[in-house]
Amino acid sequence: MYGAILGDIVGKPYEHHFKMKNKVFPLFVPASHFSDDSVMTIAIADGLLHVSKDASLDEIRSAVIRSMQYWGRKYPRAGYGGRFRSWLYEEDPQPYRSYGNGSAMRVSPVGWLYDTIERTRAVAAATADVTHNHPEGIKGAEAAASVIFMARHHASKEEIKAYVEQNFGYDLSRTVAEIRPTYQFDSSCQGTVPEAIIAFLEGTTFEDVLRTAVSLGGDCDTLTSIASAMAEAYYGMPDNLRAEVRNRIQPDMLAVVDQFDQHLGSATSGNGLTAEAGTDYLS
Repeated sequence: MYGAILGDIVGKPYEHHFKMKNKVFPLFVPASHFSDDSVMTIAIADGLLHVSKDASLDEIRSAVIRSMQYWGRKYPRAGYGGRFRSWLYEEDPQPYRSYGNGSAMRVSPVGWLYDTIERTRAVAAATADVTHNHPEGIKGAEAAASVIFMARHHASKEEIKAYVEQNFGYDLSRTVAEIRPTYQFDSSCQGTVPEAIIAFLEGTTFEDVLRTAVSLGGDCDTLTSIASAMAEAYYGMPDNLRAEVRNRIQPDMLAVVDQFDQHLGSATSGNGLTAEAGTDYLS
């Protein structure tokens, strides 16, 4: 989850305001703080930790609905869209055919928890369709979780690219250089998830993926959250950037992150990387 939360924190100040479209920018500025992307990522993790690994999809849906409403009400000013904000307070919340990128930005915990890609996709779809039951909303969540699953199982980027293209139909033949000049704000899954995957595929380190995603602009906190979640699974995360996450979220959120790490076990809770020589992560 660290990658998803960090991508949100780093990307948030540049949403709507990043016109330079390059990778040279401060990672952390006074406005660097978590938003709804991080809150809902925590919510999905917390919900899934309260059901068994083999829980039915209906049990999973019930758990994540309860958790999303709990966390959303706890952090009501995190930046939710209008329809989702209403959903958070409904007594009988129902999906509303959204194909927004919210289903993909909150799904990263699913990519870490399950043993097969089939189960990963089924659970990802269940966490999506409680709100985003449009086919594109479900597809975006499944694709993002699948990339994370494959990355943590050491699939090559070529294998990941081929799987996504064959199973989800996204055009991953474009390059960042081709996308960047004309890419604009797009909060849909179909206008965010492929670009996030391309940023991940082109990036050469965790930080390079992070910077590449932000450089595209658009809805760059969500786009970067999705791409950085993939990068964490593939590259691991430098310890100092993990520390930045821990220092920038609230204690109750941190408790879920720690519980999630403990659930996964030390083998997947971090790889002990340190910053690359010569890299200034604060500038």
